[in-house]
Amino acid sequence: MAKSSARKVTVPSLLRMKRDGERITMLTAYDAIMARLLDQAGIDVLLVGDSLGMVVQGAENTLGVTLEDVIYHTRAVVRGTDRAHVVGDMPFMSYQASVEEGVRNAGRLIKEGGAESVKLEGGARQAELVSCCTEVGIPVMGHIGLTPQSIHTMGGYKVQGRKRDQAKKLVEDALALQQAGAYALVLEGIPQEVSRQISECIEIPTIGIGAGPDCDGQVLVITDLLGMDEDFAPKFVKRYDNLGRRIGQAVSTYVREVRGGVFPAEEHSFSRAKKKDTPKANVDSQEDDKTELAETIPLYPGVRRK
Repeated sequence: MAKSSARKVTVPSLLRMKRDGERITMLTAYDAIMARLLDQAGIDVLLVGDSLGMVVQGAENTLGVTLEDVIYHTRAVVRGTDRAHVVGDMPFMSYQASVEEGVRNAGRLIKEGGAESVKLEGGARQAELVSCCTEVGIPVMGHIGLTPQSIHTMGGYKVQGRKRDQAKKLVEDALALQQAGAYALVLEGIPQEVSRQISECIEIPTIGIGAGPDCDGQVLVITDLLGMDEDFAPKFVKRYDNLGRRIGQAVSTYVREVRGGVFPAEEHSFSRAKKKDTPKANVDSQEDDKTELAETIPLYPGVRRK
């Protein structure tokens, strides 16, 4: 794949977008082909989220995702990306036990996964970890509000910050993470009035998901945006396609054509001779070894040319 001529999105450029009032776009990605499509479409940030536990692995929540899972998928996304900034998500219990362990595992996401920054959940209680990561050169994106790794504490996926004391705590968390060195914050599942207040009182970008229109950017899970699961339609998601239905229709057509002998047709088949005017080879002839074989199969588009 040819290198993009667009300028690479970096931590400093995201901070500049906040200062200039330019909205930031972020989506999740878990593999090279999807990353390539989103990157070419102009997405600023690709998040290799622990949401892969639900989207890719079919689990009920994100808690079972391992660091090795995120490293594996981050490596794939990086291979498909030229322009977008790639963020690796810190999964549950990869950073909660101690600051030292958190820094070490964040470093693995950068070193082994190829991520350009990491994301972790939690407010002021994670300030020390954010500071230590930043000091060793690991950029950190914070995440407050509805934090899926705390689903059992919260009693489910519930909007956070509706009460005055909760809203005040979210503002304090945002300020603490900024002070610790976080370069951006994900605000999830909070009232838009609270996200507006946070976005106005901090200098780093806020990226919302279910947090209203006043954040500095927005993020969605790519399968939600594309409408790949017709049964999942939360309030904060806007479907830009109904890809699940269209995939079903395409596969049904494929099944029908294979069973009916329509596919593969002549144009989908290879011949032994490269030129059309070459006489048909006799399978029993010793001359077969001299026949020039057909064209080489093109490089699979998901494989990048270095």
